[in-house]
Amino acid sequence: MTSLRASSWTNPPLQTEPHTSSPRASPPELIRHELWRTGLGGLWTELSAGVTRCPFVPRSGQVKELQLSDWFKPRKRPDVLTVTSWLAPVLWEGTFSRKALQRYYRGQNLTVGLAVFVSARSADDHLERFLRSATVHFMPGQRVVFYLILDSYMELPDVKPGPLQSFQILMGEERWWPNLDLIPLQSLEEHLVGHIKDEVDFLFSMASSLVFQGDFGLETLGALVAQLHAWWYFQNTQNLPYERRPHSDAYIPFGQGDFYYGDTIVGGTPWQVLDLIEACVKGIVQDLQNGLNSTYEKHLNKYFFLHKPTKLLSPEYGWDLRFNLPPQVRYVKVAQHSLI
Repeated sequence: MTSLRASSWTNPPLQTEPHTSSPRASPPELIRHELWRTGLGGLWTELSAGVTRCPFVPRSGQVKELQLSDWFKPRKRPDVLTVTSWLAPVLWEGTFSRKALQRYYRGQNLTVGLAVFVSARSADDHLERFLRSATVHFMPGQRVVFYLILDSYMELPDVKPGPLQSFQILMGEERWWPNLDLIPLQSLEEHLVGHIKDEVDFLFSMASSLVFQGDFGLETLGALVAQLHAWWYFQNTQNLPYERRPHSDAYIPFGQGDFYYGDTIVGGTPWQVLDLIEACVKGIVQDLQNGLNSTYEKHLNKYFFLHKPTKLLSPEYGWDLRFNLPPQVRYVKVAQHSLI
């Protein structure tokens, strides 16, 4: 274990073009303007309603377009749901072409961020395995920034970043809330606004209790990425544990809702992730003011109920190894480490 202060563990900056020349920090309105200016305004309509294609604005400012059919092969998995009612892909092993995705993103100067909140209470139990597996399996071959957001000074595991990878050690402000979910959410929100949105093209936020067992690659990139809850995906949809109290900001009435989503992985473009985090923080605070205490996962499900994710990760990306594998889950890419 290595004792590190937030200000003392900083890797040399990546050798890239200055961030000021990159369009990645553009707010949604500027992205919409750029799409319409270049004759691809139809993509904005798809992005607003649920993307069926994967638009990406590279540093050159020229918009390129990846057709879903170029990389996604849903008919190869007839045993599972591969496309939602709003035409978003559901990723299962065998449904995507890694080669097609690599060809598309090659030369795009892509940077992907992975944020994880580290609590002093759980750092010893989870963080080393999470980081060791992430440096091997998270976005292999791509430029990656790992954001470790600490709630206090602590000893961190001696894990070295791999090629094209760097660590940023960040501190969350000291605060106390009766709902503990607010602490990591507000810390991530502050750092997203402060700098992360200007540093990466895509961002994932994950729980440190996960461990990667296979590659978590380019197939997962999208405007707004949700994780299907591994347990509830296979249960009766009438029994999904949405927030059912009508006075809660996370309330979803009986008979409504699409899927139940897990809270250990969310992702997307930085602005989309920021919108999600801000909405969940606002909802949790409003519930507290009304004498309610609902979880981040409930508010996350309400957000995805109102704002459909553009890509869904199957239970392969977050399987609880306490349970036997159903035949649909052929390959566990990410496991619930705390339950191993």
